[in-house]
Amino acid sequence: MTGVPASAAGGPSAAKGGPAGAVPGAASGVAPSAPADTVSDTAAEAPVSAVPATAVEARAGVVPGVGVVTGTASDDGADSDGKPARGKKIAAAAVNQASVWNIANLLTMLRLVLVPGFVALMLADGGHDPAWRSFAWAAFAIAMITDLFDGHLARAYDLVTDFGKIADPIADKAIMGAALICLSGLGDLPWWVTIVILGRELGITLLRFLVIRYGVIPASRGGKLKTLSQGIAVGMYILALTGWLATARFWVMAVAVVLTVVTGLDYVRQAIVLRRQGIAERRAALEETEA
Repeated sequence: MTGVPASAAGGPSAAKGGPAGAVPGAASGVAPSAPADTVSDTAAEAPVSAVPATAVEARAGVVPGVGVVTGTASDDGADSDGKPARGKKIAAAAVNQASVWNIANLLTMLRLVLVPGFVALMLADGGHDPAWRSFAWAAFAIAMITDLFDGHLARAYDLVTDFGKIADPIADKAIMGAALICLSGLGDLPWWVTIVILGRELGITLLRFLVIRYGVIPASRGGKLKTLSQGIAVGMYILALTGWLATARFWVMAVAVVLTVVTGLDYVRQAIVLRRQGIAERRAALEETEA
């Protein structure tokens, strides 16, 4: 039987009892040099598992001889550290800008346009003509109905925009304020009712802005009932009602005023609690950071 040279069987280490197939210099971490003409043959004969050039590894950021490369972009447009890619941010901004002209915002704009028309109808022919008051009631009713629909559409179809957040409460208070002021100016509604309702609305709006740094005060069920009762009561006062309907509108307005005051006080309580919680959380975070 023909002998095999020690170098071909694994070098001197194999002849001395070392592990078969050991590469000289592997223990010291130094790779042995190979002739240039044998590099391609060695790569061709290497096991498949030793060549991480698959499509999956390429997507994962594995580079042969280098390892895993971090900071690569993934298929969802975000970096490996979770931050959205720059191009995706620009695209998202473009979508938000385009969504300003959606059905919810158009309904809000319609309510703003209805305000001057409503005032003109209320004051037409001295402000006490039943026909003109009926037209004014129709404009007011359209404004109230669109108020219900635009908020629902914005939440249901993800049409919430910065413009809508600002314009929607302005439109609500504009049409309600115009109706209350016209009714009090015509002598149909006591001024103290108008002052209480408008004072509450403006005060709560200001309060929301003051505590926005600590969180958002959510709309309560009582607040929704208040809005509904105000709309019904003011609508009944806009119409030239007589008899028992005129008496009924007085009691509906009384309920609206009570709900206005009660819900206003509840919003003040929520704002105080929200501010205290926000201050406590900031102090805890600061102490944890200093520790």
